[in-house]
Amino acid sequence: MRAPALAFLALLCAASPARGARLKELVEVEGFRTNALVGFGLVVGLAGTGDDPSVLMTRRPIAEMLKHLGNAPSAWTNPTGSVMDPITEVKAKNVALVTVTATLPAFAHPGVGLDVTVESMGTARSLSGGVLISTPLKGADGEVYALAQGSLIVGGFAVSGGSGSTAAKNHPTVAHIPSGATIEREAPAPMPKDEVVLLLRDPDFTTASRIAAAVEKALGEGSARVRDPASVIVPVAKERAGKVVDLVAQLEALEAIPDARGKVVIDERTGTVVVGNNVSLGPAGIASGGIHVSVVERKEVSQPGPLSAKGETKVVPQTELNVEEKSGAVQFVPEAATVKDVAAALNALGIKPRDLVSIFQALKAAGALRAEIQVL
Repeated sequence: MRAPALAFLALLCAASPARGARLKELVEVEGFRTNALVGFGLVVGLAGTGDDPSVLMTRRPIAEMLKHLGNAPSAWTNPTGSVMDPITEVKAKNVALVTVTATLPAFAHPGVGLDVTVESMGTARSLSGGVLISTPLKGADGEVYALAQGSLIVGGFAVSGGSGSTAAKNHPTVAHIPSGATIEREAPAPMPKDEVVLLLRDPDFTTASRIAAAVEKALGEGSARVRDPASVIVPVAKERAGKVVDLVAQLEALEAIPDARGKVVIDERTGTVVVGNNVSLGPAGIASGGIHVSVVERKEVSQPGPLSAKGETKVVPQTELNVEEKSGAVQFVPEAATVKDVAAALNALGIKPRDLVSIFQALKAAGALRAEIQVL
């Protein structure tokens, strides 16, 4: 059936005039960047689902935390005369060593909360019900920018039975803490003075030129220039000195039509094919067919004759092999200039979505597909 075979093509956009996108979705402002924060901490209060208590990687941080709080046990000598290290005596099943990550926005001030993600880095089976102990979060420069602490929210579970059977949903070793970190210091982010640099998220010559044209249309001729395919410079006029925030807000509201190369994205694991809007086809002939192989194995009982004295009853396997070659007539694909035309041309062939993976690759090799193929 043709319709079910290419039902995914209904998701493709029909040929229609391209709409402009806000610059807020197309560019970043140079200097206004986020910063990744990371820290290593301990989650306590787990119901026996923490790290293996014999692992030194977990026991050492617990001993260091106790030492930092002034409650670390001191070394002692056992009856045999050996000096015992307090780290070797720390055994806790309700503790897990975790990494804590967060994103520090530009111009975020001290006292503002950040969402954090907590991930187990040991042998813990679940972080459900745990509480993160105060953990410093550091930036790439090694400085502490935030402190994280709080109760974990886990969107999954893991249970196990005495016989070894287990059941799990989602990822119980990853948790979140909304507003679980408090910013302690700002990341350096100087405000632009002489010029605002717009950085394209997807560098492209045409898109950069259209953005500059949109800025000049709104602010006047000469108010923008393209430095390269990835950046557009907007000088700060004298009358806008000290009003850079207002200028950036005005720029973000402008619209430009982004341009992109024609692309076909293929996921061979699932047979998913996504066709971009700028994909076109040249005339080509396609023959789609294949070989179907089926193997059926049966077991039959072989018994000796009624007068046989030494015969034995045995099970003999019988294998039946069938090979069927499906015929594929050559179909002519006409010139297709839009996604709608591509969908109609391929839909007329009545092929299955998974077969499109090989067909698109063959069309590209033949020079009929005017697009880039990206395989996931």
